[in-house]
Amino acid sequence: MTDPILSVRDLAIAYRTGRKESVTAVSGVDLDLYEGQSLALVGESGCGKTTLGLGLLRLLPGLGEITSGSLTYRLKDGRRADLLKMKKEQLRRFRWNEAAMVFQGAMNAFNPVIRIVDHFADTLRDHSDGKQRWTKAEVEARAGELLETVRLDPDRVLQSYPHELSGGMKQRALIALAIALDPQVLVLDEPTTALDLLTQRSIVQQLHELRKKFGFTMVFITHDLGLAAELADRVATMYAGRIIETGSARDIFYAPKHPYTAGLINAVMPVKGERPALESIPGYPPSLKAMPDGCAFNPRCAFATAECKQDRVPLELLTDRPLAMHHSVACLHHDQVILRRKENANV
Repeated sequence: MTDPILSVRDLAIAYRTGRKESVTAVSGVDLDLYEGQSLALVGESGCGKTTLGLGLLRLLPGLGEITSGSLTYRLKDGRRADLLKMKKEQLRRFRWNEAAMVFQGAMNAFNPVIRIVDHFADTLRDHSDGKQRWTKAEVEARAGELLETVRLDPDRVLQSYPHELSGGMKQRALIALAIALDPQVLVLDEPTTALDLLTQRSIVQQLHELRKKFGFTMVFITHDLGLAAELADRVATMYAGRIIETGSARDIFYAPKHPYTAGLINAVMPVKGERPALESIPGYPPSLKAMPDGCAFNPRCAFATAECKQDRVPLELLTDRPLAMHHSVACLHHDQVILRRKENANV
């Protein structure tokens, strides 16, 4: 795996807050995603996970913009494409055909005044590569096939309006819609939010099955470390708009090297054994309008020194394994970080 399907370099995303003012929500992101991998983006709310996910498909809201960096995909035909240089029509063909997104909150992701079958019709006709003219029968056949794959009854769902479906049914229908054109990359933003535990378990199991059947590469955005541990091959920890650690799921959950990552894991209640007091991370994330000097985590870090307050720390490669499996961290004192509660590595 030497040729990444997605390559991000020094990506920065900002939101306009006034006529001449903006705030940077994501900065300095370097990321490679290889074919067949599942990457989890984890971190506290407001750390930039969703903004980065939207940026990967250039789906940012009107006030958001990519201000610097590069974002390239390896397309189905093998060509590499710079997403930042794509025109409107190229982007329309790219989205849902090459890469698709399952948005956060299935309750609000569907248009409430059109039926589920019409969502499939619009997606298939507007985002396909133009080689196929989708008839009504072909749309219903494809939609029915996908709904059955996610264990929904096409006869019940296709002619329904979104409000007639439960939260779990809407989430599964949304996943089916996202894979309608066999995208190479699927970005999922908190796909189990607001669902009960049993429905969450069903969604996770179906994602495993769908990856095995369709072979798509997945970016999974979550603050739930348990879901990340179960779904991800690799994990990237975000803090204050930057990726501060990335590695295999085993590296991150058994041997984290950034104090923030270790703090997140230590704050999770163990699934077995004694129930000790939770270890919270002191303080609060910084305001994006008033970032601290140096490492953004230094005001909350037990290992912080004067050196940590001088310059931003870049990601440092810790292993000599292939890039697809490497472990990198942005911390000057990563050799001092330990996971206090080893049983939490099982999250």
